[in-house]
Amino acid sequence: MSSPVSPFQQGKLASEGCNQCKNDNGPGIDIAFAYQPIVNLKSRTVYAHEALVRGPNGESAGSVLAQVTDDNRYSFDQACRTEAIRGASELGMQELLSINFLPNAVYRPEACIRSTFAAAHRYNFPIERIVFEVTEGERIDDRAHLVNIFGAYRRFGFRTAIDDFGAGYAGLGLLAEYQPDTVKIDMALVRDIDASKPKQAIVKGIVAICAELNIQVLAEGIETRAERDVLHGAGIDLMQGYFFCKPAFKALGVVEPAAWD
Repeated sequence: MSSPVSPFQQGKLASEGCNQCKNDNGPGIDIAFAYQPIVNLKSRTVYAHEALVRGPNGESAGSVLAQVTDDNRYSFDQACRTEAIRGASELGMQELLSINFLPNAVYRPEACIRSTFAAAHRYNFPIERIVFEVTEGERIDDRAHLVNIFGAYRRFGFRTAIDDFGAGYAGLGLLAEYQPDTVKIDMALVRDIDASKPKQAIVKGIVAICAELNIQVLAEGIETRAERDVLHGAGIDLMQGYFFCKPAFKALGVVEPAAWD
């Protein structure tokens, strides 16, 4: 694997950019963020926080994403990265920060990454603690483009994750082309897994494949103790969901002690 780019190269990337980058006047959408903990059940610690977009007064992600168009998609994606990093820094986040991105808004990874480097530098947030994952519901028209973006981000020193694994674009075909740091199992496979032998078999298969490829597995959307226990029994330590903590608006969520037991 190639080495991450040097600080000098990071600065050079931050000062360059395609015409779309240089002419960015903002998305015209007011955004804020909620942060949801990702836990390591084995060590009983918070492993990371996922930045989830909200309206300025806590309005739903759906109401915000409904305002994204072809004209402002790039600006929105860039603004989300900057705001997520700023919020994480101001909240004193010491764990990993997981940021959703819109691959259809990335023209050239080496150019469109400039604002992320600039924000990380401005808010003193180490890039090695930033994880990029594809936002839920994003339609992937060009898988080769997504693989290229992921590969570039890894070279720049960021971590990467495939979200919603087992649904839509995020299947074995993508995994064969690119092996991220983390695979996030789709919540459709998590829901009521304790009562579904087929789901249990599929998840065990995913865990085995990822172990062979040296990929971490994260189960998202956990809502019950029974789901938690079955997934942990399948060898999954990293978890996320309402059972542990709901997204905290402009704050870092705190996991209730009972969630560990």
